[in-house]
Amino acid sequence: QVQLVESGGGLVQPGGSLRLSCAASGFTLDDYAIGWFRQAPGKEREAILCISSSDGTTYYRDSVKGRFTISRENAKNTVYLQMNSLRPEDTAVYYCAATPSACGPPYAYWGQGTQVTVSS
Repeated sequence: QVQLVESGGGLVQPGGSLRLSCAASGFTLDDYAIGWFRQAPGKEREAILCISSSDGTTYYRDSVKGRFTISRENAKNTVYLQMNSLRPEDTAVYYCAATPSACGPPYAYWGQGTQVTVSS
């Protein structure tokens, strides 16, 4: 069964850090580009950044440059989103998605999302 599962979300104070995980089952993540997305309450889902199958990173939001990084751990079939210097405006449900081609739609597989809340 093909599945993506996000984890690592939670409540964090402004300026704090979180590492989200995107674990795959049923397929090999390093053959795919993996994108991270987020959806804040009342807003549309937006793409944040993506790691290609050759480990190149594409940022879609200037607001996360220098704060968010994406990486792979192939042995665990997992991609991580390291989020530092978190801001209240980063509050959202975060999703990962996989595409067998280059970064960009259409994404074949989606996770169920993990909530990130940045608040004091």
